[in-house]
Amino acid sequence: MLAKYWKRIGMIILIVACVFNVMGKLVSKVSLNKEMLYSAQYMQEKQKDEK
Repeated sequence: MLAKYWKRIGMIILIVACVFNVMGKLVSKVSLNKEMLYSAQYMQEKQKDEK
């Protein structure tokens, strides 16, 4: 039975792996954007304190 459906099983595994990969990248991208914004705000505050 497994030999009969191996292509479908392989495609399902591939699709699930791709979805997890894309979701992981999106979550990481959002975190990176937040980190960049926080860094920019910190640098602006530090420059204001120096003046």
